[in-house]
Order: sequence, then structure tokens, then C-alpha cells
Amino acid sequence: MPYLLDTNIFIEAKNRYYGLDFCPAFWDWLVECNDGGIVFSVEKVGEELIAGADDLALWASQRGSAFFLEPPDPGIVAALSTVSQWVMGRGYDPSACATFLSAADYYLVGHALAEQCVLVTHERGAAESRKRVKIPDVCGAVGVEVITPFDMLRREGARFQLGAPSRLGHSGLSVSSPA
Repeated sequence: MPYLLDTNIFIEAKNRYYGLDFCPAFWDWLVECNDGGIVFSVEKVGEELIAGADDLALWASQRGSAFFLEPPDPGIVAALSTVSQWVMGRGYDPSACATFLSAADYYLVGHALAEQCVLVTHERGAAESRKRVKIPDVCGAVGVEVITPFDMLRREGARFQLGAPSRLGHSGLSVSSPA
């Protein structure tokens, strides 16, 4: 089952766990998994990353529509309708609904629902809060599986090992995933 990655996966990885400068193998792994039809995100996430105007923005701008999937097809539009109906009918503050429905989160959940993808995020649910719509709460309601990036890496058997140069031209790490 393919994975769709939330914006926070890329930002947290760059800033904390897998910096582009010291763990290029993570980024190579994402590219390899995208080439293999396993890891994607949506265009709105790509736009959010590119707006950052940093090394991550450059990385994202080099991926294109093969990684950051373009606007939805008719099947995804129907799923977006399901998602928006659920959000609007749950008693969230109007500003929380407007924020969710205008952000990448909405498109991620809709795409994941339509294409039966696993959504990968660091976000935690907050079902009792009406101030902010959270991805895990929406996903749980519409039947989309949500996991952390660490769960995804384990499921896919990712290994970042000392060794050969990476695709990014850095030495010291190699990337592998079981076939």
C-alpha cells in the first residue's frame, strides 16, 4: 500500500532527525521509494515546502509531479467531498474548518481515501478539541490508516548504513530497502 507524507514529515526530518547535510540516505530512500511507487505526497505539500526557500525547498522543487501528485482526478474529488462533509458536520469552529479545507491536510486525506494510501504524519489526534481539525481524527472517521514516519521506515525495512556514497553526492551512508 502506498504512503502519502504530510508536510511535517519533511520539515521535522530536515530540522531534527535526518538533516539533508548529515543524513542524505533518508532523502535518497524517499526518492527510491517514490521511483518504486511506494512513497508520495500531494502538490499542496510540495507548494508548502517550496515556500520555505531553503535546502528543503530546493529538494522539493527537484521532485516534480512524480513525487508531489497533481490536482485530484474525479475519484479523488468524490473523496474530498466525503472529507469536507465529515469536517463540516462535526461541530468544529468555522475558522478551524476553513483552515483545514484550505490546507494540504485536506488534500492528503482525500487522496489517501480515494487511492487507499496510508497517511504518514507526526500529528496526533485531538478529538475533543473544536479549535483545530487534526489529520488523525479525520482519517479515523473516514477509514484511512495513519502512521508515523518511524512506523513507515520499519514496515518498509529501511536501512541507513555507513558505507557507499549516496545519490546526493555525500559519502558515508548507503540506503537499502528489502525487495
